[in-house]
Amino acid sequence: GIVMFVAGRGPSVASVSAIGGPFTLIDQNGKAITDQDMKGKPFLVFFGYTHCPDVCPATLSNLANALKALGPRAEDVRVLFVSVDPARDNLAALKDYANAFAPQIDGLRGSDNEIAKLAQRYRVLYSVKQTPQGEEVMHSDSVFIFDRAGKAREVMTDTSDVKGIAKDLKMLVSN
Repeated sequence: GIVMFVAGRGPSVASVSAIGGPFTLIDQNGKAITDQDMKGKPFLVFFGYTHCPDVCPATLSNLANALKALGPRAEDVRVLFVSVDPARDNLAALKDYANAFAPQIDGLRGSDNEIAKLAQRYRVLYSVKQTPQGEEVMHSDSVFIFDRAGKAREVMTDTSDVKGIAKDLKMLVSN
């Protein structure tokens, strides 16, 4: 479900503000994207990979539907899809994948080290293992919603409530 971070309830404010922070990654067009580029727009962050058979396509599809429900205001929101599998997720793969869902979704990649550091700051767990069957990837299904100031406002592990997500995003683009 949705975990709202409200003062006095849930995780302490200190732990919430610890989520996120500075980053520099490369978007699907080969352009560097930093946390500063996100200032002034609400944005969502989701860690995944393009070969994901279930969680990623379902999550991105739900987020794309929430954006559609926002109408023209969706232009004010970005979704950052951070690949935990940069070895296979090259720029072309990320671009095709992100574009299949919504124009507001940016596929981002970095070095293994950069992704690991960022995932740690978001308290996201993932692993990429080589097996005889190929690569095996495990990742958390958390989606983080940040306000215009870059502060974490929500963490969701279930994105099936598309109307609820659209309502939350509408509040953030209106404020």
